Amino acid sequence: MTEQYSELDEVIAYIHRHIDEPLPLARLAKYAAYSPFHFSRLFKEKIGLSPLYYVSSLRLQKAKKLLLHTQLSVRDIALEIGQQSLGTFTTRFTERVGMTPAHFRNSVVPADTHFRSLQRLDDWSSPHFAAGSGPNPAITGTVSATATFHGVILIGLFPKPIPEGFPLYGTLVSSLGDFCFTGVKPGTYYLMATSVAWEMNALDFLLPNDTLRARLKAPIIVESYRPVPHQQLILSPPRLDDPPILISLAMLMNNFLNRVRRYSN
Repeated sequence: MTEQYSELDEVIAYIHRHIDEPLPLARLAKYAAYSPFHFSRLFKEKIGLSPLYYVSSLRLQKAKKLLLHTQLSVRDIALEIGQQSLGTFTTRFTERVGMTPAHFRNSVVPADTHFRSLQRLDDWSSPHFAAGSGPNPAITGTVSATATFHGVILIGLFPKPIPEGFPLYGTLVSSLGDFCFTGVKPGTYYLMATSVAWEMNALDFLLPNDTLRARLKAPIIVESYRPVPHQQLILSPPRLDDPPILISLAMLMNNFLNRVRRYSN
């Protein structure tokens, strides 16, 4: 973690320890010995997310774990993470994970099937989530890792500095090295990646707490007819201040496989 605002590291650890308790902004700011306004500003500067959005993300991560490891009803899980309305919980979960809680609970077997299909894939060439030419530039980059790695790497451009919801542009690659998104429309994007080692099982990447990951904290600004600098992503073990990976990696695998099949036909 960075030395700047190191006291925020203590707040992040505090959030993780007390995630099952009410964590209003005033409580977090008091722990950091800042005013709520100043604390919110510094927290967002460091993490990229507001304190309460970060808290809600960790709680959705907990909900994912409860769905896969307990028999609690979806309503009880919503209550467990402090969400009184089942409808609101279901809507937020679906928007940020990419599928309903019930679908996610039943996704272990399909996830394993998608992953094994990737392992057997010979041709990894495929269109990205979007493509184009002309005024919309390409975003190129290179992904490396701090540890030995063999598996699949999921790379995406997201509208927020957290891997949630469906990426605006994304792809899967089978090895470290170069990647490219073509025809990226003007806008602001956050580049993030994570890896799934071939020896992992479905539960390992449905709850990707330990996967290598990389993210650029500074956004990529895309403008028409202006080239975008080559990007560098370095996969590393997760840090306490990393936002959780909420998007279902199995869903991204399936979407990629479907694109490969359409492309090959």
